[in-house]
Amino acid sequence: MTTQAPQLPLSAEQLARLQDVTQELSSHQLAWISGYCWGRLNETSSVSSSTTTNAITAPEVVAPTITLVSASQTGNARRLAEELRDDLLAAQLQVNLINAADYKFKQIAAEKIVIVIASTQGEGEAPEEAVAFYKYLHSKKAPSLPDVGFAVFGLGDSSYEFFCKAGKDFDQRLSELGAQRLLPRVDADVDYAQAAEQWRTEVVAALKARMPTSSAQAVAHAAAGNSDTLDSTPYTKEAPLTATLAVSQKITGRDSDRDIRHIEIDISESGLRYNAGDALGVWFKNDPALVSEIIELLWLDASEIVTVDGQSLPLSEALQRRLELTINSAKIVEHYAQLSANDKLLDLVSDKQALQQFAQLWPIADMIRHAPAQLKAQQFVDVLRPLTPRLYSISSSQAEVEDEVHITVGVVRYDIEGRARTGGASGFLADHLQEDDELEVFIEHNDNFRLPTAGDTPVIMIGPGTGIAPFRSFIQQRDNDGAEGPNWLFFGNPHFTEDFLYQVEWQKYVKQGLLTRIDLAWSRDQAEKVYVQDKLREHGEEVWRWIEQGAHIYVCGDATRMAKDVENTLLAIIAEYGGMDTESADEYLSDLRIARRYQRDVY
Repeated sequence: MTTQAPQLPLSAEQLARLQDVTQELSSHQLAWISGYCWGRLNETSSVSSSTTTNAITAPEVVAPTITLVSASQTGNARRLAEELRDDLLAAQLQVNLINAADYKFKQIAAEKIVIVIASTQGEGEAPEEAVAFYKYLHSKKAPSLPDVGFAVFGLGDSSYEFFCKAGKDFDQRLSELGAQRLLPRVDADVDYAQAAEQWRTEVVAALKARMPTSSAQAVAHAAAGNSDTLDSTPYTKEAPLTATLAVSQKITGRDSDRDIRHIEIDISESGLRYNAGDALGVWFKNDPALVSEIIELLWLDASEIVTVDGQSLPLSEALQRRLELTINSAKIVEHYAQLSANDKLLDLVSDKQALQQFAQLWPIADMIRHAPAQLKAQQFVDVLRPLTPRLYSISSSQAEVEDEVHITVGVVRYDIEGRARTGGASGFLADHLQEDDELEVFIEHNDNFRLPTAGDTPVIMIGPGTGIAPFRSFIQQRDNDGAEGPNWLFFGNPHFTEDFLYQVEWQKYVKQGLLTRIDLAWSRDQAEKVYVQDKLREHGEEVWRWIEQGAHIYVCGDATRMAKDVENTLLAIIAEYGGMDTESADEYLSDLRIARRYQRDVY
């Protein structure tokens, strides 16, 4: 008996056209199309049967059963969350991807599955968009969660002491509240791609075994409600724009101990779009002199071929373009200690705090100088981490500068035993790029640092040092929008004569009346140091009056000291002038954060 091959319902030409259309689509897009086709089929069936029966009612869409919370600081957690969402949709599982800042976290007890992808900022804090969610979970108001299954993926940087602490805290707290851990938590370093891919596969497998699959229509509805918000331009971290350096100008005085640059980048005819509050990602190359120094210290051959992420290339090129040389980490020190068999380094391995302190004090080149070793080129390459782009708050409004993007860069310069050392990206921008040279950039959108939509809303901006950058973009945008709301700037730096960044511009905005108030804190111009938080405290009653009138508060700059001091000052102002105790003031500020009236861009 012979069996005939099944006949395809499509002609060869139709099949070829279908394959051509779908071959480059993501799983997210394929899931939407399958639901669309199901809906078209259902419409046809309903129409054809309407002469004899009532029209068929489309099945009711069930609310998503998997809540995927993205708690991102630089965009990596959000991108990973989008990839996992696409995986789940492709597996016919309903999922609701939501920014932690938008999550109605008081409904968490009603959830079935909660997946959290969280980065860490500052000294182990949750990313800005997840602060309110984090505080709620750790408060007395957090409910018991016996019916919730969860999984956590933490993103971090092992060069920092509190590696992946936010992810660890979310994981521990959800477990303490009675939620059931579906998978072990993952703590991923900057080279997280492989760990993330494996984790995504494990999550999908675990949820497919636990959750019923949904119809194509239901998945399509879920997909439609999970549209990407980050990819509004054709360029990404993985596929950046090749742009041109137009201007690099030092904007601190000759006698300043800070080298701060105003950088203008030409993006003409690129289609690159950005909003006030976004950041610019900059890919950089390591200093050739540093590359040569390290190669000589290790007695290596610059032309020797090594493999980085599956690609073969000369050692010198790998060190200049692909690997991190300016930021050391405890993991690197530990790995190098084992390879070099250096007794002093090996003694550090058993003391995590001492290991971390050494990594922070001694750059990679100086570590090698103090503990020389003769390694194979590939051995050394395998010790290092991949080069990652640096993010800079954009200091221009595209409505004002059109085919340009501006950033304000503090150049990292310091000495180690008389040898000059420079930051990787800041040194590249300040010392190695000439005007008209090319560089690779992309936009990192930040929907959690946005001007109010209503132009009459008061705005308070607090940004010492290079934290002034986004507020230059804010004031340009408010000017171009014709926004009539008052604007108040708090700015600080060491010296008035040397460090008043964009002084002429701010004076112009004050004269025009666009900048309603400006308060300046010069920390080294008098015997007693004065900082922006001191100016806030000095004008506390007026700050409270602006808050009561609906002001939005923005803070940009150092996360470890300034941002904490400013927040404590705001809490004290709210408590004093709002007549609240400490706990009530904290809740009030949390409510401002949830309402997007208190936003921070800290690093």
